[in-house]
Amino acid sequence: MKRFAATVALAALAVPLTACASSGAPDSTELTSGPITIWYSTNEQEIAWAESVVDAWNADHPDEQVTAEAIPSGKSSEDAIGAAITAGNTPCLVYNTAPAAVPAFQKQGGLVNISQTFEDGESFITERSGEAADGFRSPDGDLYQVPWKANPFMLYYNKDVFEAAGLDPENPELATYDDVLAAAEAIKKSGAADFVLYPPASSDYTNALFDFYPFFLANSGGTQLVTDGEASFAGEEGLETLEFWKTLYGEGYSSAEPYSGDAWAGPFADGVAALGIAGPWGAGAFDGKVDYGIVPLPTADGTPAADTYTFGDSKNVGLYTSCENKQTAWDFAKFSMNADNDLALLETTGQFPIRGDVDEIAGEFLATSPVLSTFAESVPLTVDVPNIANATEIWQTFRDAWGQAVQAGEGDLEETFTTAADEIDTLISQG
Repeated sequence: MKRFAATVALAALAVPLTACASSGAPDSTELTSGPITIWYSTNEQEIAWAESVVDAWNADHPDEQVTAEAIPSGKSSEDAIGAAITAGNTPCLVYNTAPAAVPAFQKQGGLVNISQTFEDGESFITERSGEAADGFRSPDGDLYQVPWKANPFMLYYNKDVFEAAGLDPENPELATYDDVLAAAEAIKKSGAADFVLYPPASSDYTNALFDFYPFFLANSGGTQLVTDGEASFAGEEGLETLEFWKTLYGEGYSSAEPYSGDAWAGPFADGVAALGIAGPWGAGAFDGKVDYGIVPLPTADGTPAADTYTFGDSKNVGLYTSCENKQTAWDFAKFSMNADNDLALLETTGQFPIRGDVDEIAGEFLATSPVLSTFAESVPLTVDVPNIANATEIWQTFRDAWGQAVQAGEGDLEETFTTAADEIDTLISQG
């Protein structure tokens, strides 16, 4: 676990070297204290964690009470937050701020510059998260998000489905794309499950993080969607991953129709899909419903587990500019990320706090949890999204090409994604 701090920072690959310099002294003027509101995820385990933390804070801060609410329902959390920024009625803190959306929120003027607003903004974050913090810096070198938690993605498989399909439930062959496709054929022929993989199917740009991106990171040795100022997915390794997913949809092993229940966990938890792509939080959704095993993500040639990169699926905390009592918001954010509350986060949600001493605060707990210990081995190989201007438009351009060439199977795959890469390169140059 001591590798955690050093390698969660792989997300920093996207940050220019110039981003390490601060743009000025912190401005702590006009910071007030008082009641605040926060939003948290609708995940049941996170709600339990948040309510416990809020109760503990409120018991000791009668003049700085925190009101906690779930993020409003909508197309996505990002849409709900973006709409609130536009309306000027965001909460002070959102405990579900996606790094992929930070450039857009920052462009809207919705995020507080933590580095420049609070005297201990930089020191608190870097002391807690170490070098990992650099992976979340904006191009100006400052932090507009507080690194909070990481969720390395791995592949869950349903042991009962594998056994019914005549596959080995204890030692499944799922290391390569060909292995997965062979298993898919056996599962379809046996009728053991309706589908093999059923990730969120909508055209929303964030859903690329639940199908293509984790597999591409694994297959490419951790290459981000955009590297060195250019789109990277139209090369050999990206096309291998794209062809794999096109085959899954073309052969009916995956469904492009939106799932009627929980789009993220539902298909696997309900036994509709034989495989599920999820982080450690998946265990909470699948326990008691599926007898599952966990393996690294497959690659074209079968990369050894110790070398298989994956998506970190980090979710961070944003402090929003419409907050009236920013000092209380910052103080509560720090309280929520102290050692005790970070350990409680891991114990309650199965998600890893982005801090450099996880082994020290959670070593005993991890020793009692085989599932989390498995994910802990993948944490050092996590990579997140590049922090770049026009990120929303870039991811949506990719997703539009995905819907056409992969899910619908229309047109030439390589030509479609080469065109998408060219469009993304133009967006990058405009940033």
